[in-house]
Amino acid sequence: MPKTTTMTVRLNETLSDFVAANVGEQGAYENVSEYVRDLIRRDKERAEQEAFDRLKAELAHAFAAPESSYKPLTAAEVIARNKA
Repeated sequence: MPKTTTMTVRLNETLSDFVAANVGEQGAYENVSEYVRDLIRRDKERAEQEAFDRLKAELAHAFAAPESSYKPLTAAEVIARNKA
C-alpha cells in the first residue's frame, strides 16, 4: 500500500483566499487536499516535460552533428568521461 504523508502549509491571506475560491461549491475542487495534489501533479508533469525537452534538444544537436565529429569510445572511456 502506498505511503501517505500529512503536510502543513502556511499561506498568507491572499493565497488562502485564492485557494478558498477554488475549493467547494464555487470552485473546481472539492477540498484543499485535492487542489494541492492536482497542483503538485501538474508541477511534476511540467518538470518531466522540461527534462524530456532538454533531452530531445540534446539528441537533435547530436544527430545534426557531422559524422566526422564522432569518435569511437570504449565503455571505460565513457564512464571516465562521465565521472569528470
